[in-house]
Amino acid sequence: MSWSDKIPQAARDYLDANRLDEVECMISDLPGIARGKAVPAAKWEKLTQFHLPESIFFQTLTGGWGEAAGDAGFTEPDMVLKPDYSTTTAAPWAADGTLQVIHDAFDTRGDPIQFSPRNVLKRVVDLYEKEGWTPVVAPEMEFFLVARNTDPTKPIEPMIGRSGRPAAARQAYSMTAVDDYGPVIDDIYEFAEIQGFEIDGITQEGGAGQLEINLNHGDPVELADQVFFFKRLLKEAALKHNCYATFMAKPIENEPGSAMHVHHSILDKDGNNIFTGPQGGETDAFLHFIGGMQEYLPSVIAVMAPYVNSYRRYVKDHAAPINLEWARDNRTTGLRVPLSSPEARRIENRLAGMDCNPYLCIAASLACGYLGMKNQIRPDKRYEGDAYEGDGELPQGLYAALDLFDANTEMHEVLGPDFARVYSIVKRAEYEEFLHVISPWEREHLLLNV
Repeated sequence: MSWSDKIPQAARDYLDANRLDEVECMISDLPGIARGKAVPAAKWEKLTQFHLPESIFFQTLTGGWGEAAGDAGFTEPDMVLKPDYSTTTAAPWAADGTLQVIHDAFDTRGDPIQFSPRNVLKRVVDLYEKEGWTPVVAPEMEFFLVARNTDPTKPIEPMIGRSGRPAAARQAYSMTAVDDYGPVIDDIYEFAEIQGFEIDGITQEGGAGQLEINLNHGDPVELADQVFFFKRLLKEAALKHNCYATFMAKPIENEPGSAMHVHHSILDKDGNNIFTGPQGGETDAFLHFIGGMQEYLPSVIAVMAPYVNSYRRYVKDHAAPINLEWARDNRTTGLRVPLSSPEARRIENRLAGMDCNPYLCIAASLACGYLGMKNQIRPDKRYEGDAYEGDGELPQGLYAALDLFDANTEMHEVLGPDFARVYSIVKRAEYEEFLHVISPWEREHLLLNV
Protein backbone atom coordinates (compact mmCIF):
# COMPACT_ATOMS: atom_id res chain seq x y z
CA MET A 1 0.00 0.00 0.00
CA SER A 2 1.11 3.56 -0.53
CA TRP A 3 1.30 5.86 2.50
CA SER A 4 -1.98 7.52 1.49
CA ASP A 5 -3.80 4.23 2.11
CA LYS A 6 -2.67 4.27 5.76
CA ILE A 7 -3.89 7.72 6.77
CA PRO A 8 -7.24 8.67 8.41
CA GLN A 9 -10.26 9.54 6.32
CA ALA A 10 -10.16 13.21 7.34
CA ALA A 11 -6.65 13.52 5.92
CA ARG A 12 -7.76 11.81 2.70
CA ASP A 13 -10.68 14.22 2.40
CA TYR A 14 -8.25 17.11 2.82
CA LEU A 15 -6.05 15.74 0.02
CA ASP A 16 -9.08 15.38 -2.24
CA ALA A 17 -9.68 19.12 -1.86
CA ASN A 18 -6.09 20.34 -1.71
CA ARG A 19 -2.95 19.68 -3.72
CA LEU A 20 -0.31 18.40 -1.29
CA ASP A 21 2.67 20.74 -1.17
CA GLU A 22 4.43 19.83 2.07
CA VAL A 23 4.47 17.32 4.93
CA GLU A 24 5.53 18.35 8.43
CA CYS A 25 7.32 15.42 10.11
CA MET A 26 7.16 16.13 13.85
CA ILE A 27 7.85 14.80 17.30
CA SER A 28 7.18 16.24 20.76
CA ASP A 29 10.15 17.36 22.84
CA LEU A 30 10.03 17.43 26.68
CA PRO A 31 8.10 20.73 26.93
CA GLY A 32 5.66 19.52 24.25
CA ILE A 33 6.98 21.73 21.44
CA ALA A 34 6.73 20.23 17.94
CA ARG A 35 10.21 19.52 16.56
CA GLY A 36 10.97 18.06 13.16
CA LYS A 37 11.34 18.81 9.47
CA ALA A 38 9.13 20.17 6.70
CA VAL A 39 9.49 17.88 3.68
CA PRO A 40 8.35 18.64 0.11
CA ALA A 41 5.56 16.35 -1.01
CA ALA A 42 7.64 14.75 -3.77
CA LYS A 43 10.31 13.74 -1.27
CA TRP A 44 7.73 12.51 1.26
CA GLU A 45 6.46 10.00 -1.26
CA LYS A 46 9.83 8.21 -1.02
CA LEU A 47 10.48 8.76 2.70
CA THR A 48 10.01 5.99 5.29
CA GLN A 49 12.05 7.58 8.08
CA PHE A 50 14.27 10.54 8.85
CA HIS A 51 16.81 11.54 11.46
CA LEU A 52 17.14 14.15 14.20
CA PRO A 53 19.76 14.37 16.96
CA GLU A 54 18.62 12.92 20.29
CA SER A 55 19.81 16.15 21.89
CA ILE A 56 16.44 17.77 21.10
CA PHE A 57 15.31 16.10 24.34
CA PHE A 58 18.14 17.76 26.30
CA GLN A 59 17.03 21.27 25.33
CA THR A 60 15.36 23.57 27.84
CA LEU A 61 12.31 25.67 27.06
CA THR A 62 14.54 28.75 26.64
CA GLY A 63 16.89 27.07 24.17
CA GLY A 64 19.57 26.18 26.70
CA TRP A 65 20.88 22.67 27.32
CA GLY A 66 20.85 20.18 30.14
CA GLU A 67 23.97 18.05 30.60
CA ALA A 68 22.01 14.86 29.95
CA ALA A 69 24.06 13.13 27.27
CA GLY A 70 25.38 10.49 29.67
CA ASP A 71 28.73 8.73 29.73
CA ALA A 72 29.23 8.96 25.97
CA GLY A 73 29.41 12.74 26.14
CA PHE A 74 27.65 15.35 24.01
CA THR A 75 28.15 13.78 20.58
CA GLU A 76 24.56 14.36 19.36
CA PRO A 77 23.92 10.94 17.77
CA ASP A 78 20.94 10.70 15.42
CA MET A 79 17.66 9.05 16.25
CA VAL A 80 15.62 7.19 13.66
CA LEU A 81 12.17 8.77 13.39
CA LYS A 82 9.43 6.64 11.85
CA PRO A 83 6.00 8.00 10.89
CA ASP A 84 2.84 6.86 12.61
CA TYR A 85 0.55 7.25 9.61
CA SER A 86 -2.55 6.98 11.82
CA THR A 87 -1.70 10.44 13.22
CA THR A 88 -1.72 12.15 9.81
CA THR A 89 -3.82 15.29 9.84
CA ALA A 90 -4.14 18.52 7.91
CA ALA A 91 -2.61 21.87 8.77
CA PRO A 92 -5.64 23.89 7.60
CA TRP A 93 -4.08 27.27 8.45
CA ALA A 94 -1.25 26.73 5.94
CA ALA A 95 -1.35 28.67 2.68
CA ASP A 96 -0.63 25.54 0.63
CA GLY A 97 -1.74 21.95 1.12
CA THR A 98 0.08 20.69 4.21
CA LEU A 99 -0.13 17.54 6.30
CA GLN A 100 1.27 16.92 9.80
CA VAL A 101 2.52 13.47 10.83
CA ILE A 102 3.71 12.48 14.31
CA HIS A 103 6.78 10.24 14.40
CA ASP A 104 8.15 7.78 16.95
CA ALA A 105 11.80 7.83 17.99
CA PHE A 106 14.15 4.82 17.92
CA ASP A 107 17.87 4.31 18.29
CA THR A 108 19.96 2.71 15.54
CA ARG A 109 19.32 -0.75 17.07
CA GLY A 110 15.56 -0.24 16.67
CA ASP A 111 14.83 0.25 20.39
CA PRO A 112 12.46 3.06 21.46
CA ILE A 113 14.20 6.17 22.81
CA GLN A 114 13.21 6.13 26.49
CA PHE A 115 13.11 9.89 26.95
CA SER A 116 10.83 10.58 23.98
CA PRO A 117 7.52 11.66 25.61
CA ARG A 118 5.30 9.58 23.30
CA ASN A 119 7.41 6.52 24.07
CA VAL A 120 7.06 7.19 27.81
CA LEU A 121 3.27 7.06 27.49
CA LYS A 122 3.42 3.94 25.32
CA ARG A 123 5.59 2.27 27.95
CA VAL A 124 2.96 2.90 30.66
CA VAL A 125 0.10 1.75 28.42
CA ASP A 126 2.05 -1.46 27.70
CA LEU A 127 2.28 -2.14 31.45
CA TYR A 128 -1.52 -1.92 31.66
CA GLU A 129 -1.95 -4.21 28.68
CA LYS A 130 0.28 -6.86 30.27
CA GLU A 131 -2.22 -6.96 33.15
CA GLY A 132 -5.16 -7.34 30.75
CA TRP A 133 -6.24 -3.73 31.34
CA THR A 134 -7.08 -1.07 28.76
CA PRO A 135 -6.77 2.49 30.12
CA VAL A 136 -9.23 5.10 28.86
CA VAL A 137 -8.72 8.83 29.36
CA ALA A 138 -10.52 12.08 28.57
CA PRO A 139 -8.56 15.35 28.83
CA GLU A 140 -10.05 18.78 29.44
CA MET A 141 -8.05 21.71 28.08
CA GLU A 142 -8.26 25.14 29.68
CA PHE A 143 -6.57 28.13 28.06
CA PHE A 144 -6.74 31.91 27.80
CA LEU A 145 -7.28 34.09 24.76
CA VAL A 146 -5.13 37.12 25.47
CA ALA A 147 -4.17 40.35 23.75
CA ARG A 148 -0.96 40.27 21.74
CA ASN A 149 1.98 40.70 24.09
CA THR A 150 5.17 41.59 22.24
CA ASP A 151 6.90 43.10 25.28
CA PRO A 152 7.57 40.47 27.98
CA THR A 153 8.04 43.19 30.62
CA LYS A 154 4.36 44.12 30.37
CA PRO A 155 1.58 42.13 32.09
CA ILE A 156 -0.56 39.82 30.01
CA GLU A 157 -4.07 41.13 29.39
CA PRO A 158 -7.24 39.36 28.19
CA MET A 159 -8.25 39.63 24.57
CA ILE A 160 -10.82 42.32 23.82
CA GLY A 161 -13.96 40.62 22.52
CA ARG A 162 -16.71 42.08 20.38
CA SER A 163 -18.19 43.80 23.46
CA GLY A 164 -15.02 45.88 23.76
CA ARG A 165 -14.70 44.96 27.45
CA PRO A 166 -12.31 42.15 28.47
CA ALA A 167 -13.90 41.80 31.91
CA ALA A 168 -17.25 41.01 30.28
CA ALA A 169 -16.03 37.44 29.80
CA ARG A 170 -15.40 36.77 33.51
CA GLN A 171 -18.61 34.78 33.75
CA ALA A 172 -18.22 31.02 34.10
CA TYR A 173 -20.40 28.97 31.69
CA SER A 174 -21.78 32.15 30.10
CA MET A 175 -22.95 31.64 26.52
CA THR A 176 -22.71 35.39 25.97
CA ALA A 177 -19.05 35.25 26.94
CA VAL A 178 -18.44 32.44 24.44
CA ASP A 179 -20.17 34.50 21.75
CA ASP A 180 -17.87 37.43 22.63
CA TYR A 181 -15.00 35.43 21.11
CA GLY A 182 -17.13 33.92 18.35
CA PRO A 183 -14.80 34.47 15.35
CA VAL A 184 -11.92 32.67 17.07
CA ILE A 185 -14.18 29.83 18.20
CA ASP A 186 -15.60 29.48 14.69
CA ASP A 187 -12.10 28.90 13.36
CA ILE A 188 -11.33 26.46 16.17
CA TYR A 189 -14.35 24.39 15.15
CA GLU A 190 -13.48 24.64 11.45
CA PHE A 191 -9.85 23.63 11.95
CA ALA A 192 -10.87 20.75 14.22
CA GLU A 193 -13.40 19.47 11.68
CA ILE A 194 -10.86 19.56 8.85
CA GLN A 195 -8.34 17.74 11.04
CA GLY A 196 -10.87 15.09 12.01
CA PHE A 197 -11.02 15.95 15.72
CA GLU A 198 -14.26 15.72 17.65
CA ILE A 199 -14.81 18.39 20.29
CA ASP A 200 -17.15 17.38 23.11
CA GLY A 201 -17.82 21.02 23.98
CA ILE A 202 -16.42 24.53 24.51
CA THR A 203 -17.30 26.47 27.65
CA GLN A 204 -16.37 29.78 29.23
CA GLU A 205 -14.33 29.26 32.38
CA GLY A 206 -13.96 31.59 35.36
CA GLY A 207 -11.22 33.83 33.98
CA ALA A 208 -11.51 36.76 31.59
CA GLY A 209 -10.97 35.23 28.16
CA GLN A 210 -10.56 31.73 29.62
CA LEU A 211 -12.10 28.82 27.70
CA GLU A 212 -12.24 25.06 28.13
CA ILE A 213 -12.40 22.40 25.42
CA ASN A 214 -13.40 18.85 26.34
CA LEU A 215 -12.36 15.88 24.22
CA ASN A 216 -14.19 12.58 23.99
CA HIS A 217 -12.72 9.69 25.97
CA GLY A 218 -10.47 7.17 24.27
CA ASP A 219 -7.01 5.65 23.92
CA PRO A 220 -4.36 7.54 25.96
CA VAL A 221 -1.83 7.85 23.13
CA GLU A 222 -4.46 9.02 20.65
CA LEU A 223 -5.82 11.59 23.12
CA ALA A 224 -2.33 12.87 23.92
CA ASP A 225 -1.73 13.23 20.17
CA GLN A 226 -4.91 15.27 19.92
CA VAL A 227 -3.90 17.61 22.76
CA PHE A 228 -0.47 17.99 21.12
CA PHE A 229 -2.16 18.94 17.83
CA PHE A 230 -4.82 21.07 19.54
CA LYS A 231 -2.28 23.34 21.19
CA ARG A 232 -0.98 24.26 17.77
CA LEU A 233 -4.48 24.51 16.30
CA LEU A 234 -5.60 26.91 19.03
CA LYS A 235 -2.53 29.12 18.65
CA GLU A 236 -3.06 29.36 14.89
CA ALA A 237 -6.77 30.15 15.24
CA ALA A 238 -6.01 32.92 17.73
CA LEU A 239 -3.27 34.46 15.57
CA LYS A 240 -5.76 34.79 12.72
CA HIS A 241 -7.68 37.20 14.95
CA ASN A 242 -4.75 39.21 16.31
CA CYS A 243 -4.62 37.54 19.71
CA TYR A 244 -2.75 34.74 21.43
CA ALA A 245 -3.91 31.44 22.87
CA THR A 246 -1.78 30.72 25.93
CA PHE A 247 -1.47 27.53 27.96
CA MET A 248 0.49 29.06 30.82
CA ALA A 249 -0.75 27.66 34.11
CA LYS A 250 -1.15 31.18 35.54
CA PRO A 251 -0.87 33.88 32.86
CA ILE A 252 -2.75 36.72 34.58
CA GLU A 253 -2.59 37.89 38.19
CA ASN A 254 -5.82 37.55 40.18
CA GLU A 255 -7.36 35.26 37.55
CA PRO A 256 -7.81 31.49 37.82
CA GLY A 257 -5.13 29.26 36.37
CA SER A 258 -5.52 26.86 33.46
CA ALA A 259 -5.61 23.12 34.10
CA MET A 260 -5.59 19.96 32.03
CA HIS A 261 -7.94 17.75 34.01
CA VAL A 262 -7.65 14.09 33.06
CA HIS A 263 -10.48 11.56 33.53
CA HIS A 264 -9.49 7.88 33.89
CA SER A 265 -11.27 4.58 33.64
CA ILE A 266 -9.93 1.06 33.02
CA LEU A 267 -11.50 -1.70 30.92
CA ASP A 268 -10.93 -5.44 31.25
CA LYS A 269 -10.48 -7.87 28.34
CA ASP A 270 -14.24 -8.00 27.84
CA GLY A 271 -14.59 -4.21 27.70
CA ASN A 272 -16.08 -3.87 31.18
CA ASN A 273 -15.14 -0.98 33.47
CA ILE A 274 -13.10 -2.54 36.30
CA PHE A 275 -14.04 0.37 38.58
CA THR A 276 -17.59 -1.03 38.71
CA GLY A 277 -18.66 -4.38 40.16
CA PRO A 278 -21.43 -6.76 38.96
CA GLN A 279 -24.04 -4.99 41.09
CA GLY A 280 -22.91 -1.50 40.05
CA GLY A 281 -20.83 -0.78 43.15
CA GLU A 282 -17.29 0.57 43.45
CA THR A 283 -14.56 -2.07 43.27
CA ASP A 284 -11.25 -2.55 45.03
CA ALA A 285 -9.53 -1.56 41.77
CA PHE A 286 -11.37 1.77 41.89
CA LEU A 287 -10.22 2.44 45.44
CA HIS A 288 -6.68 1.22 44.78
CA PHE A 289 -6.41 3.55 41.76
CA ILE A 290 -7.34 6.49 43.99
CA GLY A 291 -4.95 5.25 46.69
CA GLY A 292 -2.14 5.09 44.15
CA MET A 293 -2.80 8.64 43.03
CA GLN A 294 -2.73 9.89 46.61
CA GLU A 295 0.49 7.97 47.29
CA TYR A 296 2.45 8.74 44.12
CA LEU A 297 1.15 12.02 42.69
CA PRO A 298 3.50 14.16 44.84
CA SER A 299 6.45 12.50 43.13
CA VAL A 300 5.21 13.42 39.64
CA ILE A 301 3.95 16.94 40.30
CA ALA A 302 7.18 18.08 38.62
CA VAL A 303 5.82 16.47 35.42
CA MET A 304 2.28 17.85 35.75
CA ALA A 305 3.47 21.30 36.89
CA PRO A 306 6.75 21.63 34.96
CA TYR A 307 7.63 25.33 35.32
CA VAL A 308 8.10 27.91 38.04
CA ASN A 309 4.88 29.58 36.89
CA SER A 310 2.97 26.30 37.34
CA TYR A 311 2.98 26.60 41.14
CA ARG A 312 1.24 29.98 41.06
CA ARG A 313 -1.90 28.06 40.09
CA TYR A 314 -2.16 26.13 43.38
CA VAL A 315 -3.85 28.96 45.25
CA LYS A 316 -6.45 28.32 47.93
CA ASP A 317 -10.02 29.18 46.89
CA HIS A 318 -8.92 29.96 43.33
CA ALA A 319 -10.32 27.05 41.25
CA ALA A 320 -7.28 24.80 41.67
CA PRO A 321 -6.67 22.02 44.21
CA ILE A 322 -4.18 22.40 47.05
CA ASN A 323 -4.20 18.80 48.29
CA LEU A 324 -4.74 15.15 47.37
CA GLU A 325 -8.16 14.63 48.94
CA TRP A 326 -10.78 12.71 47.00
CA ALA A 327 -14.55 13.04 46.92
CA ARG A 328 -17.59 12.45 44.79
CA ASP A 329 -18.75 15.39 42.66
CA ASN A 330 -16.60 17.88 44.58
CA ARG A 331 -14.50 20.32 42.56
CA THR A 332 -12.46 21.51 45.54
CA THR A 333 -10.58 18.21 45.84
CA GLY A 334 -7.54 17.18 43.82
CA LEU A 335 -9.21 13.89 42.92
CA ARG A 336 -12.86 13.97 41.92
CA VAL A 337 -15.32 11.20 41.07
CA PRO A 338 -17.81 12.85 38.67
CA LEU A 339 -21.49 11.99 38.49
CA SER A 340 -21.93 9.13 36.04
CA SER A 341 -23.62 5.82 35.38
CA PRO A 342 -21.84 2.79 36.88
CA GLU A 343 -20.58 1.82 33.42
CA ALA A 344 -18.93 5.23 33.01
CA ARG A 345 -17.43 5.43 36.51
CA ARG A 346 -14.17 7.36 36.34
CA ILE A 347 -11.64 9.30 38.39
CA GLU A 348 -10.65 12.86 37.52
CA ASN A 349 -7.15 14.12 38.27
CA ARG A 350 -7.46 17.90 38.69
CA LEU A 351 -3.83 18.64 39.55
CA ALA A 352 -2.14 19.00 36.16
CA GLY A 353 -1.66 22.41 34.58
CA MET A 354 -2.31 23.06 30.90
CA ASP A 355 1.38 23.92 30.54
CA CYS A 356 2.25 20.23 30.86
CA ASN A 357 3.38 17.94 28.07
CA PRO A 358 0.21 15.87 27.42
CA TYR A 359 2.12 12.63 26.81
CA LEU A 360 4.08 12.94 30.05
CA CYS A 361 1.13 14.14 32.12
CA ILE A 362 -1.14 11.28 31.06
CA ALA A 363 1.71 8.78 31.47
CA ALA A 364 2.47 10.00 35.00
CA SER A 365 -1.19 10.05 36.02
CA LEU A 366 -1.77 6.52 34.73
CA ALA A 367 1.47 5.38 36.39
CA CYS A 368 0.18 6.49 39.80
CA GLY A 369 -3.05 4.53 39.36
CA TYR A 370 -1.16 1.51 38.03
CA LEU A 371 1.11 1.36 41.08
CA GLY A 372 -1.90 1.81 43.33
CA MET A 373 -3.64 -1.20 41.80
CA LYS A 374 -0.49 -3.33 41.71
CA ASN A 375 0.38 -2.50 45.34
CA GLN A 376 -3.27 -2.52 46.48
CA ILE A 377 -3.01 0.85 48.19
CA ARG A 378 -6.11 1.96 50.06
CA PRO A 379 -7.08 5.64 49.82
CA ASP A 380 -7.76 8.01 52.65
CA LYS A 381 -11.34 8.43 53.79
CA ARG A 382 -13.52 10.25 51.28
CA TYR A 383 -13.45 13.99 51.98
CA GLU A 384 -16.61 15.78 53.02
CA GLY A 385 -17.00 19.53 52.51
CA ASP A 386 -14.69 22.22 51.18
CA ALA A 387 -11.21 20.76 50.64
CA TYR A 388 -9.70 24.26 50.61
CA GLU A 389 -10.20 24.16 54.37
CA GLY A 390 -7.79 21.21 54.54
CA ASP A 391 -4.02 21.32 54.66
CA GLY A 392 -1.98 21.96 51.53
CA GLU A 393 -0.14 18.79 50.46
CA LEU A 394 1.53 19.85 47.21
CA PRO A 395 5.16 20.93 46.81
CA GLN A 396 5.45 24.70 46.92
CA GLY A 397 7.78 25.07 43.96
CA LEU A 398 9.53 23.32 41.11
CA TYR A 399 12.75 22.62 43.00
CA ALA A 400 10.92 20.86 45.83
CA ALA A 401 8.84 18.92 43.30
CA LEU A 402 11.99 17.76 41.49
CA ASP A 403 13.44 16.49 44.77
CA LEU A 404 10.32 14.34 45.24
CA PHE A 405 10.56 13.15 41.63
CA ASP A 406 14.22 12.15 42.00
CA ALA A 407 13.56 10.24 45.23
CA ASN A 408 10.84 7.94 43.88
CA THR A 409 12.79 5.21 42.08
CA GLU A 410 9.71 2.98 41.97
CA MET A 411 8.05 5.56 39.73
CA HIS A 412 11.20 5.75 37.60
CA GLU A 413 10.88 2.04 36.79
CA VAL A 414 7.36 2.64 35.47
CA LEU A 415 8.11 5.78 33.44
CA GLY A 416 11.60 4.65 32.41
CA PRO A 417 14.86 5.23 34.33
CA ASP A 418 16.55 7.00 31.43
CA PHE A 419 13.57 9.32 31.02
CA ALA A 420 13.64 10.13 34.75
CA ARG A 421 17.37 10.93 34.55
CA VAL A 422 17.06 13.20 31.51
CA TYR A 423 13.89 14.94 32.70
CA SER A 424 15.39 15.87 36.06
CA ILE A 425 18.58 17.21 34.50
CA VAL A 426 16.75 19.34 31.93
CA LYS A 427 14.23 20.74 34.43
CA ARG A 428 16.97 21.64 36.91
CA ALA A 429 18.84 23.40 34.11
CA GLU A 430 15.69 25.41 33.37
CA TYR A 431 15.38 26.31 37.04
CA GLU A 432 18.99 27.52 37.11
CA GLU A 433 18.24 29.71 34.07
CA PHE A 434 15.24 31.18 35.90
CA LEU A 435 17.41 32.13 38.89
CA HIS A 436 19.37 34.47 36.62
CA VAL A 437 16.23 36.59 36.04
CA ILE A 438 15.44 39.53 38.33
CA SER A 439 11.67 39.98 38.55
CA PRO A 440 9.64 43.23 38.75
CA TRP A 441 8.60 42.26 42.31
CA GLU A 442 12.23 42.20 43.40
CA ARG A 443 12.94 45.56 41.81
CA GLU A 444 9.82 47.11 43.34
CA HIS A 445 10.22 45.87 46.90
CA LEU A 446 13.94 45.24 47.36
CA LEU A 447 15.63 47.99 45.40
CA LEU A 448 15.15 50.72 48.03
CA ASN A 449 13.78 48.86 51.05
CA VAL A 450 16.53 46.42 52.00
